Amino acid sequence: MTELSGKVALVTGASRGIGYGVAEALVARGDRVCITGRTEDALKEAVERLGPDRAIYAVGKAHDEAHQAAAVERTMEAFGRVDYLVNNAGTNPVFGPIADLDLNVARKVFETNVVSALGFAQRTWHAWQKDNGGAIVNIASVAGLSPSPFIGAYGVSKAAMINLTVQLAHEFAPKVRVNAIAPAVVKTKFATALYEGREEEAAAAYPLGRLGVPSDIGGAAAFLTSGQSDWVTGQTLVVDGGIFLNAGTG
Repeated sequence: MTELSGKVALVTGASRGIGYGVAEALVARGDRVCITGRTEDALKEAVERLGPDRAIYAVGKAHDEAHQAAAVERTMEAFGRVDYLVNNAGTNPVFGPIADLDLNVARKVFETNVVSALGFAQRTWHAWQKDNGGAIVNIASVAGLSPSPFIGAYGVSKAAMINLTVQLAHEFAPKVRVNAIAPAVVKTKFATALYEGREEEAAAAYPLGRLGVPSDIGGAAAFLTSGQSDWVTGQTLVVDGGIFLNAGTG
């Protein structure tokens, strides 16, 4: 494997999908990682694939403050530092018009997608980054940049996450850089409702001719947590296969 970089990342919601793609990219360049998720068996399997000498896990629900504390503490105990935080954990439990949305569901979406990201950021800041520096990457969505029919609550929460990125970037500078990534549709279990059974049709709308894959986002996260982006903070990097090029056309 690649020689250890000495850097450590905490990646939430990373037993599969985008989160795993991010963890895989960071491990490939030599970082060690702690991944989080709700299912222990899935996390164990992910750690085995990443390499038990490079990865550990913390199981729990992202919005649970005790889990947030435990994940950061476990990372610090195992590796002695937490240079990077990637907030990927998210939920989108409903598909339908926002006019009929159960407000309790809306609260759940915000707790998981926004408040938990803030909680993890606060804890990594106080545990390591405030004194030692580092970077945070929030996984947002193109749904947070434009109307998102039938997933409106998710889109609103991702818009909030984009603004949270700006707030944190301003407050945490100059020690810590904070940026976001806004993917379009990436082929994951989380997003299957958006393309399952019609992938060719869905991909045809993208100028680059395909849907995203987790490694596309992993590469972007690796860049935003590297020295190559040392003068980048408070930004949202859109990784969308060119889909926004179609806005206003047709």
